[in-house]
Amino acid sequence: MDDHFDHTHNHHNHDHNHDLDYHDHHSHGHGHHHHHAGDNIKVAFWINTAFALLELVGGFYTNSVAILSDALHDLGDSLSLGTAWFFEQKSKQKSDKVYTYGYQRFSLIGAFINSIVLIVGSVFILKESFERLFHPEQPDTTGMLVFAIVGIAVNGAAMLRLKKGETINEKVISLHFLEDVLGWVAVLIGSVVMKFVDAPAIDPLLSMIIAVIILVNVYRNMRGAFQIILQGVPHAVSEAKVKKAFLNFEEIEGTHDLHIWTMDGRYNILTTHAVLKTPLEAQPLEMLKSKLKAELKKINIHHATIEFETKGLACEHQSLDPE
Repeated sequence: MDDHFDHTHNHHNHDHNHDLDYHDHHSHGHGHHHHHAGDNIKVAFWINTAFALLELVGGFYTNSVAILSDALHDLGDSLSLGTAWFFEQKSKQKSDKVYTYGYQRFSLIGAFINSIVLIVGSVFILKESFERLFHPEQPDTTGMLVFAIVGIAVNGAAMLRLKKGETINEKVISLHFLEDVLGWVAVLIGSVVMKFVDAPAIDPLLSMIIAVIILVNVYRNMRGAFQIILQGVPHAVSEAKVKKAFLNFEEIEGTHDLHIWTMDGRYNILTTHAVLKTPLEAQPLEMLKSKLKAELKKINIHHATIEFETKGLACEHQSLDPE
């Protein structure tokens, strides 16, 4: 599923942008929201898991591969919710001697597990649905109709509960439930049509559409996870804006050896060498560094390590990059 369950945490006592740091343990109000978010995710997990298991039984009972494929979809959501819930707790761990940047990236393990399960399940569903297209079997349309109505009600209730949440995590998970609601609306329409028209092929076609949607989401999820692991520049950060931020300070000639990466898709890190036009004393240099870091936070850089060099004494193997 979408890798929409990453957990940003402040392990370096920096003040994050409010929208990006929703685990501020220095604020009682934020601590309350953090606890509330965990409760909402926990409730959503149990609702989703119970309903997914019910769907599996219902899918076999109604002989509907569309319901079975939606059961797979919901089980995938449950895996994501479960790992989100787990890493909501795990992210409270501060950095230590083993993981000096903290535990945010552990959430990627959950993303990979979820993706593998969903890929295997989706391929199985596509195979079954493809065979059904050539040998259609009429499902129990009344049973499908009942499950579709229950599916819309259950997923709709979970979506509304999470939509009222104040964290990014809750809002992202609410989008998963919106997707589930739309899937059940499709099953509802299909079951109504099959009640009046002899068209059993609608069931496997619905199933194939759901499976393809799952695989597209998995692809996006995996692509994002690989970019994080391979330390690509985060989507939320513009390298050009970072370079411009440095050049906005008249004391700086340019930068080189610039590296930008992200821990978990939200907590972004930068290291660079900044070349000074003229040497500065210790106190003005510290003031300049503080101003630079404050400016970088405005463009989604939460942790910056800056090494200053004087013009003419820059690293020999690096060319100055003023743009």
